[in-house]
Amino acid sequence: MPLPAIPRRVKIGDAAAFAGTTPRAIRHYHAIGLLAEPERGSDDRRRYGYDDMVRLLWIRRMADAGVSLDDIHAAFKGTTDIEQSLARLEEALAAKAAAIEARRAAVNRLREVGSPLGLLSPLVTGLLRDLPPGALRSADLDTLLVTERVIGPLGAAGQANRFVVLATHPELRAEEDRLAEAEMALDDTVSPDDPRIEDLAAQRRDHETVLAAAVERSGLDEALDVLLDREDEHVGEEGDEARMSAVEAIGKMPYDFSPARVRYEERVIELLHPADQDGDTNPPAC
Repeated sequence: MPLPAIPRRVKIGDAAAFAGTTPRAIRHYHAIGLLAEPERGSDDRRRYGYDDMVRLLWIRRMADAGVSLDDIHAAFKGTTDIEQSLARLEEALAAKAAAIEARRAAVNRLREVGSPLGLLSPLVTGLLRDLPPGALRSADLDTLLVTERVIGPLGAAGQANRFVVLATHPELRAEEDRLAEAEMALDDTVSPDDPRIEDLAAQRRDHETVLAAAVERSGLDEALDVLLDREDEHVGEEGDEARMSAVEAIGKMPYDFSPARVRYEERVIELLHPADQDGDTNPPAC
């Protein structure tokens, strides 16, 4: 049985097809010195021989395994220990596998919970999933999403307890809504020195104090402790999302606060955490 025609050299398109790559990729290998550029024929086109194809096949096998082009180049030159390259590759693959598993866990939580709540951290989801439908407002979810980004799941979990109390105590939710409306009124028409700011900040301080007491009475902190004990089961589930400091995050999240609203927020913090203000241990006199 006669053999089919066997070419002595092939064009770049045939070389790419045989190696399972593209002419563009081969040209890139030439450009970075990974694959020597063969001589051109009388038609000024590259022609690839057996040795070229073997080199190209090894390049593709290593690239498909995830080895970087720089490491492939160094390996061919013998200037680096391939074990070092493989160790780096193993670390990168482990990180990717963890990220994929985190995405799978997030999708499973989303399907199980049946709402965007399932996309938040397991800590937050575990605290809020038993609330009746409609008890958690979309604005509450938005706030939790931002909080997770700014200070992480643990901070958002603590905030979740606050939303549980608001959802189960209508009188506290009504006061929350009243204060939120008053805060929205602190627009650019209000001076940062307006005395109403101090009064409203004191009202917010009192409201947050009542909320904190309600959280403590309800035993929600204990429920959070139970979930924290299980936290190791979800290590890595946040994927490869870049983490930044709270200060950096706050500086990048737009709120369009007026100077009066900024001053109000500062006063609320000062009233809630008086011990942090210049070493004072007692709240300022009102």
